[in-house]
Amino acid sequence: MDYTKIQVILPVIISFAVCVILCPILIPLLRRMKFGQYVREDGPQSHLKKSGTPTMGGIVILLSISITCLFYLKNNKEIIPVLFATLGFGIIGFLDDYIKVVMKRSLGLKPWQKLLGQILVTAIFGFYLVGSVEDVTLMLIPFSGGKYVDISYLFIPMMFFVVLGTVNGSNFTDGLDGLEASVTMLIATFFTVVAIGIKSGISPICGAVAGSLLAFLLYNVYPAKVFMGDTGSLALGGFVASAAYMLRMPLFIVLVAFIYLVEVLSVILQVSYFKLTGGKRLFKMAPIHHHFELMGWSETRIVAVFAIITTILCLISLLGIN
Repeated sequence: MDYTKIQVILPVIISFAVCVILCPILIPLLRRMKFGQYVREDGPQSHLKKSGTPTMGGIVILLSISITCLFYLKNNKEIIPVLFATLGFGIIGFLDDYIKVVMKRSLGLKPWQKLLGQILVTAIFGFYLVGSVEDVTLMLIPFSGGKYVDISYLFIPMMFFVVLGTVNGSNFTDGLDGLEASVTMLIATFFTVVAIGIKSGISPICGAVAGSLLAFLLYNVYPAKVFMGDTGSLALGGFVASAAYMLRMPLFIVLVAFIYLVEVLSVILQVSYFKLTGGKRLFKMAPIHHHFELMGWSETRIVAVFAIITTILCLISLLGIN
């Protein structure tokens, strides 16, 4: 079999199959264990009917990716840091979900605990990059004809900013049925295409993420039978950030993960405007997908529009590689 079949097509199929098999097993189990979604009363009223829907479905996504990667770790060592970041942030999300759902503490991990965990995972990932990746400070400049910029001593602070921003942007995006899975599946597909083109060793995990999310969407599209929870959304943010760095493409995150950026910026702007104006709101509700909901858009329309935007931006990004 040629490179593309072994490194890309098979990982997608394996991960898809594992997720399709595990979801019907895990969903009833989560329901029996009463691992149901907690819905905030100050959120959109239409979401109250989702209360009790099984959450922590991100466990299946992580299992699908991990099982698939086991077949490729021996010959694709580049997978290790990406898998570490994905699982590392996924574990933080799992702890957050577990505290909220099982221990019935609605806020989950305390903000400082979540941030400390994210900083720790990012630091270990950065330590690997600096010690193991050649010319790690070089970043591909979009639409430059293949030119790179050496950010030198700015690499570490920029990495923390980009990774933490991407992870939390991914987390904020997970608020509608199928939204996070749809957007990230397209981003994973973009990275898969790039990895194929440069024969990068991370192509199997990129394909595995795309395959697992494609299968997860069968159960996560509106009306969702299961939610991924922070277990999934933080893990996927970790994947996007780490894959971008392994491909020397963190500058492309602004384009391909534009939805993440808009979601996290909408929260920052909303909170800042609220404090500055003494209680006024810039948006009807943040993150911004809730703003569109309160404007009368259906969940399926918002997901479709955000997915289309991501598709177009991923195609534009492909044009900006060379």
